[in-house]
Amino acid sequence: MSTDSPMTAAPAADNAPSTATQERQQLRGIFSIQEIRKVGTGTTQRKTIQKTYWFADELPNGEMQVQLLNSNYIPAGPKKAISMENFLEKYKPEPEFYVQTVFPRINELNKTLARAERHRKNGETFSAEYEFGNALKVDVENVRANFGLGLTYLERGAGDKAEDIFQRLVKLDAAFEQEHKHLFNEFGINLRKNKMIDQAVTYYNRALELEQRDENIHLNLARALVEKKNYPEAARNVLEALTINPSNETGRTFLEWLLKHEMLDSQQIAQARSILAQTVPASESSPAEMPAPPSDAEPSGSA
Repeated sequence: MSTDSPMTAAPAADNAPSTATQERQQLRGIFSIQEIRKVGTGTTQRKTIQKTYWFADELPNGEMQVQLLNSNYIPAGPKKAISMENFLEKYKPEPEFYVQTVFPRINELNKTLARAERHRKNGETFSAEYEFGNALKVDVENVRANFGLGLTYLERGAGDKAEDIFQRLVKLDAAFEQEHKHLFNEFGINLRKNKMIDQAVTYYNRALELEQRDENIHLNLARALVEKKNYPEAARNVLEALTINPSNETGRTFLEWLLKHEMLDSQQIAQARSILAQTVPASESSPAEMPAPPSDAEPSGSA
């Protein structure tokens, strides 16, 4: 999440000038809700006021996306979208709370993650594990920390510990969001290279549940399916990738390899020849690292 401005402007009032080109800042910041709850039963029942804090961010469609702060005052857990009208009615801005409490916690978490990622990059896996663990104490669902710790375990050959992280990540929708695509891809490739093929297949299928139109997820799934010798499903995913983007060079190379090694059924052969016969513009997809089968592909839109 962005830690720039703690609070930005609310929508213009009804009597303000209204034009299609009028610009205003995106509504974003920390907000609170006060709810009255009943505690106890019978004669001991009493009402209490509970205050919860939320990170809120305006979506392009004009709705607000809100995420609850955890007990460490870090935005964590699922996000939900609500109407602007509902948001303005129920949520109260808390700019001072952001500056005094939330921003310092987020800043410290980001520093911990930066140290952890630096240790991992330098091959200092035990130091990386320690720092990623500290980050997870603050936010157990932090995507960067979970990916980083999982990659650290895979690089160290600690398959059992990596399995635990894998089980956590496949349940997190946020792990497959665009901002995490680079880590997402690296983790999937490392699962396969560490012979955790079933996990890699489950992982990529989970990603496709959330993003079916990413041709490179289909290609990476196909790469894992080849290792499982499930050639019909591998071919189906390569063909699906090229249906989405016929100019994907990695996909075309992969399809040629499958054809050459007679891994397609008769119907797939006809579809493959039709696709390969098409003249298409050059793709920006990464070239294959190895001739057979082609290497893992970067997810669409990744840096």
